[in-house]
Amino acid sequence: MRIVLGVGGGIAAYKAALLLRLFSEGGHEVTVVPTEAALRFVGAPTWEALSGRQVQTDVWSNITDVPHVRIGQEADLVVVAPTTADLLAKAAHGLAGDLLTNVLLTARCPVVLAPAMHTEMWEHAATRANVATLRERGVTIIDPASGRLTGTDTGPGRLPEPEDMHAAAMAAVGGTSGPRPEGGSGHDLTEHAVLVSTGGTREPLDPVRYLGNRSSGKQGLAVAEVAAARGARVTLVAANLELPVAPGIDVVPVETALELQAEMDARAADHDVVVMVAAVADFRPADYAASKIKKTHDPADPDAAPSITLVRNPDILAGLVSARGGAASPLLVGFAAETGDETGSVLELGRAKLARKGCDLLVVNEVGAGLTFGADDTTVHVLTRGRDDAVDIGPASKRAVSEGIWDAVVASLHPAGLRAID
Repeated sequence: MRIVLGVGGGIAAYKAALLLRLFSEGGHEVTVVPTEAALRFVGAPTWEALSGRQVQTDVWSNITDVPHVRIGQEADLVVVAPTTADLLAKAAHGLAGDLLTNVLLTARCPVVLAPAMHTEMWEHAATRANVATLRERGVTIIDPASGRLTGTDTGPGRLPEPEDMHAAAMAAVGGTSGPRPEGGSGHDLTEHAVLVSTGGTREPLDPVRYLGNRSSGKQGLAVAEVAAARGARVTLVAANLELPVAPGIDVVPVETALELQAEMDARAADHDVVVMVAAVADFRPADYAASKIKKTHDPADPDAAPSITLVRNPDILAGLVSARGGAASPLLVGFAAETGDETGSVLELGRAKLARKGCDLLVVNEVGAGLTFGADDTTVHVLTRGRDDAVDIGPASKRAVSEGIWDAVVASLHPAGLRAID
């Protein structure tokens, strides 16, 4: 495959060198087209050594080859990483002042942009409008990660890791880092509506305290964003999610397990696939204290503490299975966070849960201190009802894992003959 790797003028340009290596190791022919500003961060000799090809930034070099038209016309994929706010604006408005922006205008292949900039720039109304415009035109835009930026700043705007960009780029042209079902496509969910839950529920104890869990919502968010990138119409029911969500995904905020249940029950029948990623609290306080529960100051009993009675929360996934009855739609995907115990391993407990829940697929992952919750990488095992084998995915980034999960879902979707969106 002939890939054009555009490089914008940002400090994160060094990551593009690692992305170039991933493309090259995959056997692809890569032409690097940096901007003049990008060469201030990573010089032309680096790009030429890694790609084995000459690098140019303007439309005047090798003029007889008409590079400003030919490069885009001949490309099978164009990836720009990092994409600065300036490049986003130029791409959205069709400006063509250098070789890279000319390539973006002439390319008729999939285009993937990986923005990287300071949080204020990413969240500015002008940038959001440019992103929305490009997405409406079919451009794949990978939302930036949240983390350390230039200097001491932190927040959304960080260029994703090379492996995540590589996975998104391969998905855009119909391939991922793992196996894809026969006839798979980078937009293989275009005709489907997807409902995803994410985050961790919080069960109020009093006005300032709650029972909760360590879920950050990262995995569910990645599942939703990958589905959207593959063409699905996505609704995300988010329990206490504090991460930015990509434009184009409908977000329904909830707090408690009962609120999550109500939204999932009300919306499930209107979707082709339901993915229950949210970490739902198993129990909630039986009684809510209208005012803050205070410590006692009785000298005779300085260690006194209140007793809190808990009641069981509903099993939301089991309820969705029951409501579906014998119908084939929606396809139901559950998540099982397991630690393993004296009764069985993580995978054994997952198989038992799949049988008990009655869903179509179950994604099993091992959790615990330093594992999965809040981390950027994870390993999961996808179990399918009626099959004895498991699909192992990872260790990999949560976005790459999400690609593998959707590959497994698509493999189950197509034989099921689910309805398309009108």
